[in-house]
Amino acid sequence: QVQLVESGGGLVQAGGSLRLSCAASGRIFGVNAMGWYRQAPGKQRELVATITYSTTTDYADAVKGRFTISRDNAKNTVYLQMNSLKPEDTAVYYCNAVVIVSMDPEYDMEFWGKGTQVTVSS
Repeated sequence: QVQLVESGGGLVQAGGSLRLSCAASGRIFGVNAMGWYRQAPGKQRELVATITYSTTTDYADAVKGRFTISRDNAKNTVYLQMNSLKPEDTAVYYCNAVVIVSMDPEYDMEFWGKGTQVTVSS
């Protein structure tokens, strides 16, 4: 059983910053890729940023230069630093992780958090 819990969402004015955190807990032998996705009302869930175990990153064009994804492998935690926030960043942000849930042989599963609301006012 694996749980991802997001935190750090809230209300911020345009141009402000927020830092999201997501910690994985439970039956974890290791964590491979982690990432953040978001979904605004009436829109599809979209990729925000991903990061591999070796810290290779990928960002959506809409957030490049403004958001930074990072991770602490010892804590099984991923972060999303969001700067220069815009009203169009308003969405529920979801944490995603590919977790090693068994060994011999290794077996990975993908998990999702329940989401945290980010609201950016103009």
